[in-house]
Amino acid sequence: MKMTFYGQFVAGEDHQSIRAVVQKNQVYGVGAVLDYSVEKISHRKTSSDCRYQARQKFGDRREGVTRTRTYFYADEAKCDQHVETFLKCIKASGNRMFIKTAIKMTALGRPQFLLQFSEVLVKWRCFFSFLAAKQGKDGVEVQEQKLDLEQLQSVASESSILLSIIYIIAFSSETVVFTVDMLDWNYLINERTKISDLLVVPNLQTGQLEPPLSKFTEEEEGQMKGMIQRLGVLAKHAVEYGVRLIVDTEQTYFQPAILRLTVEMKRSFNRDKAVVFNTYQCYFKGAFDNVSMGIKVSRREGWCFGAKLVRGAYMYQERSRAAEIGYEDPINPDYESTNRKYQRCLDYMLEEIERNNKANVMVAMHNLDTVKQKVRMNEMGLAPTDKTVYFGQLLGMCNQISFPLGEHTPTYIHTHTYI
Repeated sequence: MKMTFYGQFVAGEDHQSIRAVVQKNQVYGVGAVLDYSVEKISHRKTSSDCRYQARQKFGDRREGVTRTRTYFYADEAKCDQHVETFLKCIKASGNRMFIKTAIKMTALGRPQFLLQFSEVLVKWRCFFSFLAAKQGKDGVEVQEQKLDLEQLQSVASESSILLSIIYIIAFSSETVVFTVDMLDWNYLINERTKISDLLVVPNLQTGQLEPPLSKFTEEEEGQMKGMIQRLGVLAKHAVEYGVRLIVDTEQTYFQPAILRLTVEMKRSFNRDKAVVFNTYQCYFKGAFDNVSMGIKVSRREGWCFGAKLVRGAYMYQERSRAAEIGYEDPINPDYESTNRKYQRCLDYMLEEIERNNKANVMVAMHNLDTVKQKVRMNEMGLAPTDKTVYFGQLLGMCNQISFPLGEHTPTYIHTHTYI
């Protein structure tokens, strides 16, 4: 196998054995993204929303997935072992311009937390959209919607949720506030410090905040904190060793929580340059909203936005799960729709880079369209020496494009290690 499939697509078994491949590629201007690859999610029902319920049938998240790693939760000690392996990758990459490191959030803790936290975030966003519709703004794109606080106050007596929201907004702002957009709305969750207290959702019928289905135990509370702490350790070491840290993509039902936790890391570690990157799957119907909202948060707060754009790795699994459980398919209807979504996200990113030169993007593509993006960079005056736009492919998948690109612009190959 090492002379055929393994040798074509895998760099080696550890950070020592991959060195020859990495050094050979660097001769041609092609860097490496170090990916550590290993191979159960809890089946305990914890959610009233079917999208965020753990299902035994879909417990093995490898099914239908051929291009990405899958981590299964065993215990906290195993998560600590994953962190140690990621740290080895970071240290091996240290202060080397041509190397980045990729991690997966499900390797850092119990996936159940990501499921439940994702439900909370989505339901809070839906509550915002519900209130926007009440104010006649349901036809406006979500990132442009703004709630009028006066109108909220006029109906606040009917809902203790609204009373709490108005109180938080009024007393947390340094200036007089008249409207609330989605970015302001997202800050409301930050007001809670205990993680289990954060895991509540608005009930539109009762006007109360309540847990999605069942509260986390004290042990699970510790596991949630452990995941966040592990992510912080990796980000801190990435800064220390001068390494870009790419938080890899996962299934859409994990993504709201992954996006939010990654933003928290960006707030802390992306002050001077983009150290922490998030991955956006453009086959997801909500991809552009996620990218544009992330950029707007970074503008408002003054940190550097980092993103990797991909088409997606879980299409068949996502569609099968949606059909089986009974919720809307989260994936674009066809390849052309995904292409358009990808281009829209990339255009938005390039315009942001042209505007302030603080954002960074990795363009992960495996076809000739990649070359077109390089031409567009030239037209926009984005020089390769700026190191704000990178290109990325999988090792062995698209060498006929990777190496010519590497001669003219920063290009990285995902260099997998299987242990």
